[in-house]
Amino acid sequence: MAVSSVLPDLSPWRSSRDFRVLWVQGLITYFGSFMALVALPLQIKELTGSPLAVGAMGAVELVPLVVFGLYGGALADAVDRRKVILGTEAGLGLLAVLLLVNAVAPEPALWPLYVVAAGVSALAGLQRPALDSLMARIVPHDQQTAAAALNSLRWQIGAIAGPALAGLVVAYAGHATAYGVTVGTFAVSVLLCLRLAPAPAAHDAEKPSLRGIAEGARYAWSRPVLLGTYAIDLAAMFFAFPNAVFPFLADELDADWSLGLMYAAGSVGSLVVGLTSGWTSKVRRHGLLVVGGAAGWGLAIAAAGWFSNVWLVLVCLGFAGAGDMLSGLGRSTIWNQTIPEELRGRLAGIEVLSYSVGPQLGQLRAGAMAGWTGTRASVWTGGVACVASIALLTATLPKLLTYDADTDEDALRRKAESQPTPTA
Repeated sequence: MAVSSVLPDLSPWRSSRDFRVLWVQGLITYFGSFMALVALPLQIKELTGSPLAVGAMGAVELVPLVVFGLYGGALADAVDRRKVILGTEAGLGLLAVLLLVNAVAPEPALWPLYVVAAGVSALAGLQRPALDSLMARIVPHDQQTAAAALNSLRWQIGAIAGPALAGLVVAYAGHATAYGVTVGTFAVSVLLCLRLAPAPAAHDAEKPSLRGIAEGARYAWSRPVLLGTYAIDLAAMFFAFPNAVFPFLADELDADWSLGLMYAAGSVGSLVVGLTSGWTSKVRRHGLLVVGGAAGWGLAIAAAGWFSNVWLVLVCLGFAGAGDMLSGLGRSTIWNQTIPEELRGRLAGIEVLSYSVGPQLGQLRAGAMAGWTGTRASVWTGGVACVASIALLTATLPKLLTYDADTDEDALRRKAESQPTPTA
């Protein structure tokens, strides 16, 4: 096999200036965000010593994510998406400032951590539909899988560097330093967002409304392939997202030093897939990627909970990340190649719920079950339940497995619409 067929496809990077800007901006933001992602649960653990208190982050984030994710989707179809991205990025930076102020206080309080977690969830819910729906506009139709791979690669770089360094920063310099780095990254990110070209809505776009949100939901419900992508991702994350109990798993394995590596291991697996993702641009059966990747994620998480050797646990988490990466590439490609432009924002809002609500509920499930059955049992039983639920959903929605980008009517229609109109 030629090396060029394995290395990432850089076509979106070469063809779109806005894609390049968003790629760099996202890398910087992810780095700072993952610094906070490790520091925040660690600070809650230090203040409470309770796995349930750490898992409760998922509960406080859930309602804002649902409400603002759906509204953010309608907003992305009605206003300039660049303005939404810029405003929410600035708001996230201000919330990072609040974390920093609380961390340097003589006696840091617990409640601001939950307030900020809820605020981040709300702003992320507003922002992600605008970001996700922008991809189909700035990247050519046939480059969507390549764009998804490059975006995932960017995310994994930040996800590896952020948690790994955050564990060291928190251990040796404290939470305040980690939050300070987060503030700096958001400041740079806002400056980069200012360079994006305007992305106005259609002149006849409706104002955000419950009726508009319902229209997007009806469209999603009428498309079994889309339903399958949402349902499988939601189930996989609900049952097999044990990040909230990683601090306790590291304690149980007598390997406190491994905490940062646990958070980063999944991203290492995803990074390996991303660095060898050139072949995915030729895949046409993207539904198989969704199902196979999600099942691999569940099996690997089950194994991670079963093993008592910390190195085997880290390897399993790496394989889980590889499976999640493959599933994510399939989902992103199906979404961007089949959804009509006028509904992209609202459908992106539903997509945000499918891949974000699951982890929030999954944190709560993992934390509550760890308090009941023990940490390792919470992890491995979740992985088993993940695989079982994916098998059930695949049997219920078989069109996902048979999806083919070369024959699917919606994909062919969107491809035709994306072609430039011939001129006389």
